[in-house]
Amino acid sequence: MLRHSVILKLNPSLTEDEQRAFFKAVDALATIPNVQKFEVLRQISPKNKFEYGISMEFETQAHYDTYSNHPQHIAFVENWWIPNVEDFLEIDYLPVF
Repeated sequence: MLRHSVILKLNPSLTEDEQRAFFKAVDALATIPNVQKFEVLRQISPKNKFEYGISMEFETQAHYDTYSNHPQHIAFVENWWIPNVEDFLEIDYLPVF
């Protein structure tokens, strides 16, 4: 099982309506084949600058690769991510044991 997580900070100039539209586009990523345990989370710790997290799981590396190269994901990155995200950290995990 591979867990893909992205921790992000939105551009501060986004209005509330623009933020809602962004997260509606994020939610649509859950419809891409092989995405499991999809979550969108609000970060509450004052220990870092990031505001939100997106987390999902994939059974295999091949499933994750298919997701990454899926036209819907590519369009999301180009049309929503690049214009609206100020900073992010991407983390991909595999179980230790």
